[in-house]
Amino acid sequence: MASKPKQLLTELSHPGPHEVLRGNLALVGLPGVVFTPRRGLGLPALAFGHGWLQPPTRYRRLLHHLASWGVVAAAPATQTGPLPSHRLLAGDLLTTLDVITTIRLGPDGISVDPDKLGLAGHSTGGGAAVLAAAQSAAAGDDGKPHVRAVATVAAAQTFPPASESAKVVTVPGLHLAVEGDLVAPAIGHAEVIARNWAGPVQLRALGKSSHLAVTEGRHWSQLLLQGKPQRGTQQLTRALFTAFFLTHLTGTDKYLPLLDADVKRAAIELPEEPAA
Repeated sequence: MASKPKQLLTELSHPGPHEVLRGNLALVGLPGVVFTPRRGLGLPALAFGHGWLQPPTRYRRLLHHLASWGVVAAAPATQTGPLPSHRLLAGDLLTTLDVITTIRLGPDGISVDPDKLGLAGHSTGGGAAVLAAAQSAAAGDDGKPHVRAVATVAAAQTFPPASESAKVVTVPGLHLAVEGDLVAPAIGHAEVIARNWAGPVQLRALGKSSHLAVTEGRHWSQLLLQGKPQRGTQQLTRALFTAFFLTHLTGTDKYLPLLDADVKRAAIELPEEPAA
């Protein structure tokens, strides 16, 4: 019997069955962190883009959670200053995917399947993930990482505009917008990105949240940006991201009932239909 959306949400809100290892991308020439299951060959993987002024450590539990469900999750620690290059961050996300697919990870030789790659991000890191997905689409078969799915939370516009890059991204997209976001209001950021998406796309509105709600711990940037860490937003993001990437990177249909349903504080605003 198929599980109900609420049951799946509860299941994916908890850590998965895998023991998790943490590594340092700097060991292979790129500053950042990577979380992996302890064992596994041909695993799915994603690269995560941090928000403006946010170090990747502010997403530690999210990355750890994805790894506990069998998805290698890596985040470069580049472009963290006040004047970042979104284009370079997008390039670093693709480099991160290239790195984790070409080396063995962990003491037991964990490997990543180059046909099971995704991108994700928060704030401008979400916008950079869209730029990276567009670069991947334009690269064709030249050996660059081939991205299969993209998810963002509180996505912010970038330079060049992520909303323009979205027009060439044909892979599935999930965008979690924050109601009342004072830093990146949905109407000019996540919503326009989703409406321009060339492939299947879903836009959800996170209620009772804020721009920084998905981040973890304390950081001085909270003096400049709206909000602070919020457990409810973090749990919803973990569960929905996990359902989305397991569905689109591994081919399972177990979590489709959750992805197709409205859930409390994460109502669907835009259905999964390609842009006209």
